[in-house]
Amino acid sequence: MQIIRNHAYARAGLLGNPSDGYFGKTIALVVPQFSAQVTLYEWEDVEVVWSQQDRGAFRSVQELVEDVRSHGYYGGVRLVKATIKRFVDYCQAQSIELHVRNFSVRYETTIPRQVGMGGSSAIIIATLRCLMEFYEVEIPLPVQPSLALSVETEELGIAAGLQDRVVQVYEKLVYMDFSPAAALQLQGFTCGHYDVVEPRPWPKLYLSYHTSVGEPTEIVHNNLRSRYQNGDRDVLQAMERFAWLAAAGRAALEAGDGERLHQLLDDNFNLRRSICRIPAWQQQMIDTARDCGAAAKFAGSGGAIIGTVRDEQMLEELSARMAQIGCATVSLGS
Repeated sequence: MQIIRNHAYARAGLLGNPSDGYFGKTIALVVPQFSAQVTLYEWEDVEVVWSQQDRGAFRSVQELVEDVRSHGYYGGVRLVKATIKRFVDYCQAQSIELHVRNFSVRYETTIPRQVGMGGSSAIIIATLRCLMEFYEVEIPLPVQPSLALSVETEELGIAAGLQDRVVQVYEKLVYMDFSPAAALQLQGFTCGHYDVVEPRPWPKLYLSYHTSVGEPTEIVHNNLRSRYQNGDRDVLQAMERFAWLAAAGRAALEAGDGERLHQLLDDNFNLRRSICRIPAWQQQMIDTARDCGAAAKFAGSGGAIIGTVRDEQMLEELSARMAQIGCATVSLGS
């Protein structure tokens, strides 16, 4: 029996986020310590198997409440089902005939939930890879992120941008330009311009994430989306500045200018704070890292931060200090 397994890593936005959903520019990288894995094999029916995170039985109402706080109201099954539907839509639009064999599919993930590390998009990308392999369908690399994005935005009505999907598809440090001037139309999808960045040397990066507190990504994005659509001047100007920070960051990375990168990372968070309400526990994460001398900004929508450290001693100090406020830390090497 053919067994297909594919994964997609967590991701962290290095610079420019959250402008990816607003025609901006970003730089992001994968976090290989965490991933979503999808397993697919031929079966008599099309079966989407629930994972532990999709469970509907609890020993008490208190356990149900804790599960909702940790994982939200929706698990990954809806993402898998929506990915299958959009994949079939894509194949029909491209006049690709699919074989009639059925399959069973299940997912598992180690990506921390609701801390902005691309957990949902990782499930979608891993599912898409399994479907492509099972049906022997090739989808152009630049199209895959846009197809994956449509799963959430068009099928499920979730506000999101392309950044997560791009870096999870390419699995490199990627500079992304989503401006109208850079946009490409491929197979009915709008795609940005994507370049792999090769830093010389690789910066000393860390990522810290809260292990018990989180906030659904759509809460943050929906607020910004409405303000952007209503022409909020502060938000419009901030998105232009985020894009500039990403472009400046690319230059700093390629020049090996660590001090410049440090300042740009801090500026990215300071700009975000000027247009968003930052919960106290998230601000504490930033303050704790900066007190150690590290640069710090959100890695996504909140709940995880990324930045640079000077050396291993600073990383050890930062890890210890972050642990005291309920956060785990990993080092992001090349």
